[in-house]
Amino acid sequence: MVKVLIHTDTRYPVNRKIIRRAVGDVFAKHKIVQTDAEVSVAVVGERKMKDLSGKYLTDGKKHEILTFALEDASDVRGGFVNPPDEVLRLGDVVLCWPEVLQLAAKEDVLVDDE
Repeated sequence: MVKVLIHTDTRYPVNRKIIRRAVGDVFAKHKIVQTDAEVSVAVVGERKMKDLSGKYLTDGKKHEILTFALEDASDVRGGFVNPPDEVLRLGDVVLCWPEVLQLAAKEDVLVDDE
């Protein structure tokens, strides 16, 4: 089972079911089944995204999405370490809501599809 932790401000009317389904679809696409995993998804504004990209990418730009692995798999022989509770915590996905809206409008698709 994939557990998706969603963190968002009430200003951003995200559809939590769509986010959970999108994460599940990625797992299914890569044929990852029978795995207890956890992914955190945060929906932020432009200012927070610029702060994060300035701190971690040193570019200070707005990005639609940033991802942060919980561990650097290159530092661990064989990939992620098996945690004692057997839940594979993969890391964080950060979405910039205004950028998602702008890209959806530009590509003429629904925000939920974007």
